[in-house]
Amino acid sequence: MRYAATVVAALATAGKAHSFVSNSSSGARPSILRTSNRMRSGAALTMGLGIEDVLKNPKWPEQYPFKPADFKRQDESVDTEFYEYPRLVLHIDDAAVKALTEYYSKTLPEGADVLDICSSWVSHFPQNWKHGKRVGLGMNEYELSQNKQLDEYVVRDLNVNPAFPFPDSSFDVITCVVSIDYLVTLDKVFAEAARVLRPNGKFIISMSNRCFPTKAWKLWLSTNDFEHVFIVGAFFHYSGAFQPAQAHDISPNPSRSDPMYIVEAVVKK
Repeated sequence: MRYAATVVAALATAGKAHSFVSNSSSGARPSILRTSNRMRSGAALTMGLGIEDVLKNPKWPEQYPFKPADFKRQDESVDTEFYEYPRLVLHIDDAAVKALTEYYSKTLPEGADVLDICSSWVSHFPQNWKHGKRVGLGMNEYELSQNKQLDEYVVRDLNVNPAFPFPDSSFDVITCVVSIDYLVTLDKVFAEAARVLRPNGKFIISMSNRCFPTKAWKLWLSTNDFEHVFIVGAFFHYSGAFQPAQAHDISPNPSRSDPMYIVEAVVKK
């Protein structure tokens, strides 16, 4: 792949694999694709490199490396149809949820106004967090209505209309939980995120190795965890609106629970 050579050269990694894990615990979700963690035991681990190293002094391609074909999906039907029926289930396991909530407890500023994009019935914010306004932007109205961590919400398909329905400089933080791989207009989404963030505002993107394979883009399905971090970091970089992104591995129990990765950046304002 065009961009992958940079990752491979930087991390001396090779090989990727995928395995389908049927969702036997909840009939509400389709089968989930679990991307392989082989890289964690491969050359990168041997060299002592981790997720955090991917975005340290990255060698970005001079030209924008992504093509429209990279964001094609197995199921190109309207997303409102796919998300029509509520799924009140967790998309990552309990340990990963706890790790994300603990990260938020250390990161979210007191009194911050937060926008949770691709939001659902839970946003994983800490219970004791002294927050400001909490707004959700998601696909399913019933799911959003059940989210007790939101003060208000807006239903919108960002793949159809990526404009955020908020004035400039409305929020201190934007979060996106294990959903960045479903957005196919990422250049516009990152531009909108920068627009609605206040000075020194932060965009926090969390990722795991699970997804709805029919709705994730082709590029995501053919790459691994290290490359996912590089891809998201690239969108921060090429947007021109954010400071250099940072990556964090907050996985609670490597190889025993779902991994959790953070890619985040502060807006240039």
